[in-house]
Amino acid sequence: MGVTTTRANPLTRLFARGRRTVPARPVPGAALAEAVGLHVRLGQREVLSGIELTARAGEVLALVGPNGAGKSTLLGALAADLPAAAGEVRIDGRPVGDWSAPDLALRRSVLPQSAALSFPFPVEDVVRMGRAPWSGTPFADADEEAVATAMTAAEVTEFAARPFSALSGGERARVALARVLAQRAPLLLLDEPTAALDLRHQELVLRICRERAAAGDAVVIVLHDLGLAAAHADRAAVLHDGRIAADGPPAEVFGDALLSRVYRQPVEVLPHPRTGAPLVVPVRAADNARIPRGLPS
Repeated sequence: MGVTTTRANPLTRLFARGRRTVPARPVPGAALAEAVGLHVRLGQREVLSGIELTARAGEVLALVGPNGAGKSTLLGALAADLPAAAGEVRIDGRPVGDWSAPDLALRRSVLPQSAALSFPFPVEDVVRMGRAPWSGTPFADADEEAVATAMTAAEVTEFAARPFSALSGGERARVALARVLAQRAPLLLLDEPTAALDLRHQELVLRICRERAAAGDAVVIVLHDLGLAAAHADRAAVLHDGRIAADGPPAEVFGDALLSRVYRQPVEVLPHPRTGAPLVVPVRAADNARIPRGLPS
């Protein structure tokens, strides 16, 4: 008896089981993810308290704030990877607990902070893993096109055959993003996707986010770079001590007083001379003296 080989990704059997409801394309402005009175505890500590937040189709929502503010925890709760201690999270209008894992995978894709694999899968196979949720649906026929398009967008096609484990940190980050793009879920949840990237590829990732929003997806992205958030996000939610200190367009919420208080670092917010986007500049000790201390006059 012969053995048939196939390039199907290793998650196909899991997602092919059971019936799933393929989501329709969202209408502009539709709420694809909602946190309602959300509280999340990690161990004995309440990390998020009373979060009210909505991610809508057609917009890029940046989650910003200092280390430990709860940004990644909020993203994990929106992804249904972390349970709510109180309140609830809704995906596509329904509580996350009402969705099966395969159904959730058709509606939201998640990019974690770090991408690690135990086996040296080729890059193309890693990206193809993003297509697993569509196995057994009419959209499975689009697998090859979706993988190729995602790899081109993330600029990883040239090392498609290389083992994922042999890549640099920045290359792995782009392959992980390509996997998320290949999944083609209408809600993208991205946790610090620019952290390991150089300037060119940081801009590439944010351009892709804008393109996905323009195509009707909702993009929620955790960022540390306030300049990137100001330049590319439609809205920014500023987290502070597990709460949302401000939520709105960056030009409205990125103010000197708020950011100085939240980050515990004096800053100035200045308009970009050409675009008008907010530029956040730390106020350093040397700014307050004409001649820095310790240097000869």
